[in-house]
Amino acid sequence: MLASVPSVDPAARLNPQYGCSRGGNFLLAVRNSTESPEKDHMSHRRMRGFTLIEAMIVVSIILLASAIFFVNMRPAFQQARLNNAYNTVLATMRRARETAVAERRVYIVTFVAPRTMTITQAATGVVTNTFTMPLDVTFDAEPGIPNTAANTPDHFGTGGIAIDFDQGVTLGTKNRIYFQPDGSGQDVNNNINNGVLYVARTGDVFSSRAITLWGATGRIRGWRLYTIAGVKTWRQQ
Repeated sequence: MLASVPSVDPAARLNPQYGCSRGGNFLLAVRNSTESPEKDHMSHRRMRGFTLIEAMIVVSIILLASAIFFVNMRPAFQQARLNNAYNTVLATMRRARETAVAERRVYIVTFVAPRTMTITQAATGVVTNTFTMPLDVTFDAEPGIPNTAANTPDHFGTGGIAIDFDQGVTLGTKNRIYFQPDGSGQDVNNNINNGVLYVARTGDVFSSRAITLWGATGRIRGWRLYTIAGVKTWRQQ
C-alpha cells in the first residue's frame, strides 16, 4: 500500500521550513518589478533636473571666468595692436627705402589719414603695397605730448601735426616721402625730406609712438613716450 503524502497549503510553500525560500524570493522580485517603473521614472526625473542645474552652474562659471579673463586681458590686447601699428609704419618706410636701393628706382610712401599707407613705384605710378593699422590706432598727435622743438623726437616740429614731413620746406608735402636709389628721402621737388610721424590711440597720450626720418641719409628711427621724473620724454626705441 502506498503511503499517503500530507497536503500542504500553497500559501505555506512560501514558508522557509518547507524549503521554498527560492520561490518566495522569486515572488518578491516579481512584486518589486511591478513597482519599479514608476519609481524609476521619478528617480530619472530627479536625476535629469539635478543634471540640468549642474550644467547651468557650470556654464555660468565658464561665462564669468571668460568675462574676467577678457577684462584683465584687454590692456594686453590694446598694447599688442598699438605695437603692431607702430611696427607696420616702421616696416613700410624701411621696405620702400630698401626696395628703392635694390631696384635703383624711386619709391613713394604716402600716409593717408586716419591709418593707411601705400608704397608706389614713381616711374609707373603703380601702387605696389597698401598697409592699414588696427582700427583703434591712428596717425595722431595727442594733446599733451611734448610740444617744443627742444623736446620733440629728433627736434622735428612742435608736436602739433600727426604727419609732419618736409620740415622747413615752404609749401612742402607733409604726407609723402620719395625714397631715392641712394637711400635718401626727398620730396616731390627733390628737397631733402626730414620729418616726424605720430601714432596713438585717441585719448591715451602715453600710447603715443613716433617715427622720424633724416632725409639726407634715409635714417629711420622709432620713439616712445615715457614719464621720467614727472616729465613726458621721448625715448628712442
